[in-house]
Amino acid sequence: MPPSEEAVAEMLTGTDLPADYLVAELEPRRGKATVERIAINAVMSGALPTYMPLLIAGVAALAANPASGMMAASTGSFSPFWLINGPVTKDLQINAGFGALSPGNIANATIGRALGLITKNIRGVRRQIEDMGVLGNPGKYSLVAAENEEFSPWEPMHVEHGYQKGDSTVALTFPQSFQQMVPYGTDDEGILTTVVTNITQARMGLLAVLLTPAHAKTLAGRGWSKKGIKEYIMKNARLTVDYYAQFGAGSSTPGAPFINNASDDPNDSHAIFRITERDPEPVQIYCVGGFGSWMGFLQGGPQPIITKVELPKSWDKVVAKYRSVAPSYFRY
Repeated sequence: MPPSEEAVAEMLTGTDLPADYLVAELEPRRGKATVERIAINAVMSGALPTYMPLLIAGVAALAANPASGMMAASTGSFSPFWLINGPVTKDLQINAGFGALSPGNIANATIGRALGLITKNIRGVRRQIEDMGVLGNPGKYSLVAAENEEFSPWEPMHVEHGYQKGDSTVALTFPQSFQQMVPYGTDDEGILTTVVTNITQARMGLLAVLLTPAHAKTLAGRGWSKKGIKEYIMKNARLTVDYYAQFGAGSSTPGAPFINNASDDPNDSHAIFRITERDPEPVQIYCVGGFGSWMGFLQGGPQPIITKVELPKSWDKVVAKYRSVAPSYFRY
């Protein structure tokens, strides 16, 4: 959409911050993300003024994540994943249920699209110049979802990390890959066994497990907390000492930095994950999606950076003005 003066002025009604307010200086090219420049990119993406508080929080998360610049310029193809929590998800009708990671929802699609344009136009990330991703990543178009707090049996992700339930937040991380699996069974053993036996071995960084409400309720009903699930995955996701040797490769194989060949017993094993200063919580659990027998893995990238969304004083009025702008379908 052309960023006309009128359209940008309307976009700015979604925030109380002045147009020249500097939200952040963004890596890798130190572009200055003022509120007005964020609004210009929001208009071009087709976003609504109600998305401005989320976009501003998203820009702050980009600036706060020390890995953002490196991820943008890497030969790996890291995609930003934005997880939204709190009351703002209802206000903006951000999809948390069926097809949460699919196209077709104006909020999920254009929030990600706007942040993608901000990456190109303000951060200055150009393909094959700054962005040296060898394969690329379809998630860079838009990988935005809300956590399904309504049907989750556990506390929301932002509450887990110290925010109030009434707060709205944006969490940012940079996975390399997205994988979907049908679990081996519908009980807790089948669900957890599926996770620990399908983690990519040649990997580094975060694992985010996307559990549907049905699987989350099954696990919670058997006494599993998020903390307990994380600990189980950390303990049981393991490789045998001779794992790489079986395929003619040694412990120097890229992506196998934790394999220790000191043991001669092929039955010995080593944990895939370990807690480090860089990765204090290498496993995250999110409740996302509709009801059904699937689960998702987002693998790779740094720890999530969570920022609080600050709403303007006229928030209710702005939300009411744009609430009807949403996809609708004819009923047969």
